[in-house]
Amino acid sequence: MPVKRVVGVIAGVAALVAGLVGPEGVAAGSDRPGHWGPPQRPLEWKQCPPETKSASGGLLGFGSARPLWPARRGDRREPVQECAELRVPLDYHEPYGQQITLALNRIKGTVSRDGNHLGALLVNPGGPGGEGLSLARYVATRLPKDVAARFDVVGFAPRGVAPSQPAMSCVDPARFYAAPRPDNVPKNDAEEQVLVGRARQYAEGCGNRWAWFLPYLTTENSARDMDAVRAALGEEKISYLGYSYGTYLGAVYATLFPQRVRRLVLDSVVDPDGVWYQANIAQDHSFDRRHRDFLAWVAEHDDVYKLGATQAAVSFAWYSMRSRLRDRPAGGVVGPSELDDVFSNGAYSDRLWPYLGAAFSSYVRNGDPSVLVKLFHVEAEIDAEEENSYAVYLGVECRDAAWPRSWDRWRADTRRAHAQAPFMAWPNAVYNAPCAFWPEKGGTPVKVGTSHLPSVLLIQAERDAATPYEGAARMRRLFPTARLLTSGGGNHGVSLAGNACVDRQLAAYLRDAALLPQRRGKRGADATCPGAPEPRAALMKVVAGAPGTASHVSAVRR
Repeated sequence: MPVKRVVGVIAGVAALVAGLVGPEGVAAGSDRPGHWGPPQRPLEWKQCPPETKSASGGLLGFGSARPLWPARRGDRREPVQECAELRVPLDYHEPYGQQITLALNRIKGTVSRDGNHLGALLVNPGGPGGEGLSLARYVATRLPKDVAARFDVVGFAPRGVAPSQPAMSCVDPARFYAAPRPDNVPKNDAEEQVLVGRARQYAEGCGNRWAWFLPYLTTENSARDMDAVRAALGEEKISYLGYSYGTYLGAVYATLFPQRVRRLVLDSVVDPDGVWYQANIAQDHSFDRRHRDFLAWVAEHDDVYKLGATQAAVSFAWYSMRSRLRDRPAGGVVGPSELDDVFSNGAYSDRLWPYLGAAFSSYVRNGDPSVLVKLFHVEAEIDAEEENSYAVYLGVECRDAAWPRSWDRWRADTRRAHAQAPFMAWPNAVYNAPCAFWPEKGGTPVKVGTSHLPSVLLIQAERDAATPYEGAARMRRLFPTARLLTSGGGNHGVSLAGNACVDRQLAAYLRDAALLPQRRGKRGADATCPGAPEPRAALMKVVAGAPGTASHVSAVRR
């Protein structure tokens, strides 16, 4: 589901600035203290292996795995990290049975434990399918120094996600995702059956390779893995910062183990009552709304992009471009489905809007596909790490909860949503369609919510596409000790992304458990921060010979 990735779309921009410049588990609530399984040896922390490109969490989805946050030049230290592996039970009903391996990293705080040290801060970027190690490094460098000093920031790759082992893969991405793919929006029954066939093929690939693993790939088991991490760290309590799908994982952990929570921050909050089919239907509408925000922004900057001075005119140009790409893919690779993948990233972060606007304008006005093709390769091309993330995404969501098994139901719901929200209804349905044919039936989700928690901080953008605002308001009601901080705009992943107001509240909470006053104002929020300013419009052009790349994009007009 688009709870896409949150370590993010703006490695997208970082890459654009550098590379383009300018069983169902143990029953819910059956909390047994400690670790379930053979006695654990102390974690052996070692030098981390050389970094590789981190998985990005798929095209859509609840929590991005590529960071959504911009890098700043020259103002952040490189963290000193160490890595370890932890063996955990595949099946917590059989704790002495088969084991799997979780990959961990840690950036240690500098305050001594007999001082004001606050223990471990576990982090998760979303997905499902985000690996978390990159996020730990990011969080450790972006927190205020005095706050980072008091925590050991710990990242982990959830079960199934590389570099944890086993790491799922269900198809050969080079073959299965060869561009251009079939159009996600079928024009007739024959085209629809092609899409259904691909979904069935992917589900069968996962079943053929991972039948032994799929029954245990659930959010609940990942939450129990988190508690195994806590125990292996020797901590009585942990703190947690989760983005996007990571908010659901954190909410499940807090429900199962409330006495193990010291601090809990949930940023860009999943609706726990929508898991997972209904949440995707809700996303169809919120993604369409955010895409219209982008089109309106392009219209406001008609002096730069020259695609029309009204949202309606720019919308006509966008859908005309999409239609043309069915017959004439840009650069031979960007068809309508690839276009959807590229532009859906703009719903996660408006920092991409100048690049998307430039690609849009260059193609429509000048017939130049170069910026669009470059954006596809940087932002949306599916490689082995992307496919690993997508496999885990499906594995978790298809198993967590029941999905309709009748394609007639999917078709009817998607056509109804498409009539109102054409930008994402069919692409989102196609993205999740393997769940209609998944070899493991969906289970019963944990009933999220408890009053037995210390203070909880929820953070939410008002026009978030991947995790609509209503989910945060509902989570606020399910955790009575929570306070909801909202921000303007629609960027997914609000904290540690440059919003000083939000970051002050986050730092105060992590430092001293300082809690917002309970006000329950507009739409259930306890406090509101302004959103970041909208990005500046710019045209781009591809310039050959950027350092380390074949080409880059630079601004040619503001």
